[in-house]
Amino acid sequence: MHDALTVTWNFRPRDGGPEQFVFYFHVDPFKPMSGRFKDRVVWDGNLDQYDVSIILWKLQFDDNGTYTCQVKNPPDVDGLIGVIRLSVVQTIQFSEIYFLALAIGSACGLMVIIVILVVLFQHFRKKQWAERAHRVVEIKPHEEERLNQEKTISVSLEDTD
Repeated sequence: MHDALTVTWNFRPRDGGPEQFVFYFHVDPFKPMSGRFKDRVVWDGNLDQYDVSIILWKLQFDDNGTYTCQVKNPPDVDGLIGVIRLSVVQTIQFSEIYFLALAIGSACGLMVIIVILVVLFQHFRKKQWAERAHRVVEIKPHEEERLNQEKTISVSLEDTD
């Protein structure tokens, strides 16, 4: 049924360079025997479902580039060519995420503590000013009374002369 069908996967690096063989399928899968994809690519397709997928294991940054898949099914003259652009990115380890969350959480906690300390400082400073102002107000009547007593004493002393 699929005896004449062929599938060819090739790769061209993002930075240019020659096209490289990745995988070939004709009746059975043919893995690369050498090169960058040796022992890293396996057939994952199902011809009955028109699926010619492969799986590429152990991705590396130099796997960035364009992958082409050409399917030929005679008597078709030209096969369809599928193009996939792959970008390999670095994944974040759990420990890195934990560290980042811890750093952000600590910074936020420190900011909250600083705000609380500033508010408490302002509160106690206002309370001290209010107490001082109250003392000044209390002192003035006592001071006036003392001054009046001194005037009375001094007037009394003057009268005795």
